[in-house]
Amino acid sequence: MILGAVLAGGKSSRFGSDKALAEFCGETLLIRAVDLLSGWCEKVVVVGREDAPAPTLPDRPRADMGPLGGIAAALYDARDEGYELVLTCGVDSVDLPEDLPELLAPAPAYLADQPVIGLWPVSAITPLEAILHGDGRHSMRAFAEAISARAVTLDQATTNINTPAELAAAEKRHGL
Repeated sequence: MILGAVLAGGKSSRFGSDKALAEFCGETLLIRAVDLLSGWCEKVVVVGREDAPAPTLPDRPRADMGPLGGIAAALYDARDEGYELVLTCGVDSVDLPEDLPELLAPAPAYLADQPVIGLWPVSAITPLEAILHGDGRHSMRAFAEAISARAVTLDQATTNINTPAELAAAEKRHGL
């Protein structure tokens, strides 16, 4: 079983407002990300927000730990709820391939151009905790290396939305 986790705890500083609530194709980025993961996962949670269209979790061990704090929270929730895997995406994931879970299987694996989009086994909790509580690099790539995750390269790069201009460009590519 796969738990879906939308990582939505960022500060959106480059975006200038709450990016999760920005609209894309007539719905918020947050709703779009939850709906996207719902098509692949038995349950979806939103990490790093209090208000969302799905159950929410706080980052772990605390806020402001970046995407690793969101993944840690999702892995603990998955373990506690009996899930084997966690499929993560950022709140701004708008153009993921329809066969994403198959592309990322077997876990652990992540998209090379956006490492927050990944399929992580619950067993990754221990190495992730070591990174979060250690003095080394607290990065997605350090986590991926620690668990020997595969980097999956897609034929077409996925969109990373950090500014209103990038959102407008993504909508234009989608014909809006």
